[in-house]
Amino acid sequence: MLKQSFLLLLLFFAVAVNAQNWQTDIDEAKAMASAENKKIVLVFQGSDWCAPCIKLEREIWSSDEFKKYAEKHFVMLKADFPRRKKNQLSEEQQKKNNKLAEKYNLHGYFPFVVVLDKDGNILGTTGYKKMSPEEYIKLLSSF
Repeated sequence: MLKQSFLLLLLFFAVAVNAQNWQTDIDEAKAMASAENKKIVLVFQGSDWCAPCIKLEREIWSSDEFKKYAEKHFVMLKADFPRRKKNQLSEEQQKKNNKLAEKYNLHGYFPFVVVLDKDGNILGTTGYKKMSPEEYIKLLSSF
């Protein structure tokens, strides 16, 4: 029993260390960015239907290199627009994401990455690009 509890605890910490700390509320993201003097990286994605979004997740956001850098320099904010019924967001979260899209993604591009300052002002935008995590970090940091 003790051995199983230990393994479960170890697994929990391994997952927690590898998880990207995504925010889903712009006001919380702004507060964190202000307190920690960081930029906000707002990502519009369709997690269950948009092939370039899935590639961006797999090639950049999930990479250890990006996660380590982002933890120190960015507040990561996700606005997901899934299509499959099983992945639907709560009504409250969907309203928040729609509001973000009305302000920052008027053309409805996916994926669409918006780098914001701590007050929510746009510093730059991009999307999926076939590049290494290091190159993508340089791109986001250049804004």
